[in-house]
Amino acid sequence: MAVFTPLARDDVTRLLAHHSVGELVTMEGIAAGIENTNYFVDTTEGRFVLTLFERLSFQQLPFYLELMRHLARRDLPVPMPQENRSASLVSEVRGKPAALVTRLSGRWFDHPGVAQCSALGALLAQMHLQAQDLPRFQPNLRGIGWWKTTLPLLEPHLDDESYQFLAEEVIRQDTFFRTAAFENLVSGPAHCDLFRDNVLWSDADGAAPHISGVIDFYFAGCTLWLFDIAIAVNDWCADLASGVFDVARVKALLNSYHAVRPLSDAEHEAWPIVLRAAALRFWMSRLYDWHLPRPAQVLRAHDPARFERLLRARAQQDAPPWID
Repeated sequence: MAVFTPLARDDVTRLLAHHSVGELVTMEGIAAGIENTNYFVDTTEGRFVLTLFERLSFQQLPFYLELMRHLARRDLPVPMPQENRSASLVSEVRGKPAALVTRLSGRWFDHPGVAQCSALGALLAQMHLQAQDLPRFQPNLRGIGWWKTTLPLLEPHLDDESYQFLAEEVIRQDTFFRTAAFENLVSGPAHCDLFRDNVLWSDADGAAPHISGVIDFYFAGCTLWLFDIAIAVNDWCADLASGVFDVARVKALLNSYHAVRPLSDAEHEAWPIVLRAAALRFWMSRLYDWHLPRPAQVLRAHDPARFERLLRARAQQDAPPWID
């Protein structure tokens, strides 16, 4: 999330006039994230998040919003997109596609423990199973095709050793993606960005913290479910400075996932290279955003070095932790 397109109060008022969500009370730009323009919007009838999509097209956007609605209707803690008066989930603000979704309560954990990783694993498996009958298909737009076209754009910004390491990993993944082993792995709609700051927790009424929201679906796509798991494990279960796994957290997440949607022997065999793919994806995207940034009024770019360390750690680990 970020603010690339500053909005005036009149912009939001006009948008709300095409929805049945009440009148504008307050609005506030959101600095977190690096992809779209986001505002918190409070109305007389509820709390919402307004997103203007800076890269996604009007044609691409329905997949993300229908996936969210599909999961929310099945009682998963996902924001509910709001239809406008034309019965569409997609609106237009300043000539750009826009969407209004419910704002979920809670806070994210900077340092998740074993209990949080276990809860996330079970929920991620539920999300995969509930999403598998979504009638829309859209590939992961930050997958192998994007890696291959982005690689030469990064060459001028990297030293020779780093660029060679990056290029060799793209080749390795491209080779894997062409194998029968890859084709036989289970796939479907996936979040593809399930970092710790995209999961909200609530401890209302003194109860133990529970997941109250999964947000930011705008990198979602149809891909390997194992890739979605690997993205989460790389973030939730590793030391952020070194990339080294906390084995207890990895096993907690994977075992809880496995209890809901059993993982296969083929997924076990592919686990090391898919963990590398998940690290590569975010090293490349953060390099791109760091060296080729877009102008934004409010923007906090992420340091790509973390994912370089993560990929190097995964490259040195032939047998990462798996289910018990």
